[in-house]
Amino acid sequence: MTVREAVAAHTVAYGRAAHRLELKRNEIDLAVQLGHVRTVPGVNGGRRRVAEEEIERLRAAPDFPTGLRERVRTVGTASAAELASITAERFTKLARTGHVSPVTFYLNRYRAVVWLYVAADVREFAERHPELLTGRLPASVRAKLDAGKDTRPRNWRARRLGLLLRQAEDPWAAAAAIASLLTAVQVAEVVGDPYERAHLDRLRPEPPHARPESLAARDIVHRLLLADDPDEILWHRMSLSLALDEARALRPAPRPDDTGHRPRPPEPPKRGPGRTGLLTRLRLGRRRAVRAG
Repeated sequence: MTVREAVAAHTVAYGRAAHRLELKRNEIDLAVQLGHVRTVPGVNGGRRRVAEEEIERLRAAPDFPTGLRERVRTVGTASAAELASITAERFTKLARTGHVSPVTFYLNRYRAVVWLYVAADVREFAERHPELLTGRLPASVRAKLDAGKDTRPRNWRARRLGLLLRQAEDPWAAAAAIASLLTAVQVAEVVGDPYERAHLDRLRPEPPHARPESLAARDIVHRLLLADDPDEILWHRMSLSLALDEARALRPAPRPDDTGHRPRPPEPPKRGPGRTGLLTRLRLGRRRAVRAG
């Protein structure tokens, strides 16, 4: 039996796993993201799969299937506010300032981002922080709101990166996950070797959502996937530098073979207008990143 046949014999794809676990397709994706359903690597870099043993473990739980469904139940702002017994306006303020982190999102017909939260997270927040549910919000929260702070995209990216790092099969995959949160220019400033950049690009994780049909919607989703706060960008640049040190120690990135074929290295990405100042301020050499770690 080949490796491919062995994997197929003892694992199932996400769609089949959702059916066996009595979940909707979007619920199985969320269950994996939250760590409720463990997965194993696919063959030859294919999409991860769910082992039969894992499905049987979950089906044997005394609260199956309602318990698993409840753990992956998501709510929008209105329902989350109802769970916390506060107004939708107050919940939005608390979410914008990082007190509750969204787990996913979608675009409505007006191309507005609609954030979704795990219902259990909302209930836990309300139980642990009753002082934030009534009365005037603390001065620190009001100051963030006055400054236009909105941490929802950043917190969602952090949750997604956590999943990608847990699923990473080796340091190169982990580095690619971190690099996926940075622009091509930012990656190039950390990763000088074009072949290493090409390897990271090949390992880049798939976007969490299906490709939107309209160009405007694709642009919105693309911007949400990328770090946009200077501190966030700096953190990921440092993390990428350190992850690369570990990856290089494991093995070098693939290079041209010795058959005489020398493919042309990828062209360095070009800077977009208006970004030079920010990138200069955030420029971080490898030695500085190692010291910061």
